[in-house]
Amino acid sequence: MFRTPAMIFRILAIAEVFSWTLLISALIIRAAGGPAVAVTIGGGIHGFVFLSYGATALLVALNNRWGLGTSVLAVGSAIVPYATVPVEMWLRRSGRLAGQWRLEETADPRDRRPIDRLLRWFLRHAGILVALIVVAVVAVYVILLLVGPPGGR
Repeated sequence: MFRTPAMIFRILAIAEVFSWTLLISALIIRAAGGPAVAVTIGGGIHGFVFLSYGATALLVALNNRWGLGTSVLAVGSAIVPYATVPVEMWLRRSGRLAGQWRLEETADPRDRRPIDRLLRWFLRHAGILVALIVVAVVAVYVILLLVGPPGGR
């Protein structure tokens, strides 16, 4: 399922669109007099997918060696409803999602940088990488839940 950076990025970009739809629908339900818990549920799901997309975008940005501007655009696209899919399409068309996971060192001098060595180690130990990403996303999610929703209650 996640054999290439492009595959995982696309899956999370689409998931982010669905989570936006869920959140917007919940807001409409609440505005129409429905239960406020709809926003709690929709917002919670959206928040988790949002953080997961951001973590995935950062991982793919490191693997594919995107510049700062491309990385910020990819992560930031999750802030605008439905923007992740057009950004994913642009990244794919421009070749920024091309290639495999960088598991092996090549002749490229950048492959000897500590960040690239660390990335390769984690990519070779995908279970540890996934576990760390999940723990990080859950930790940030819990902290944000404790802080409370934007704009207060």
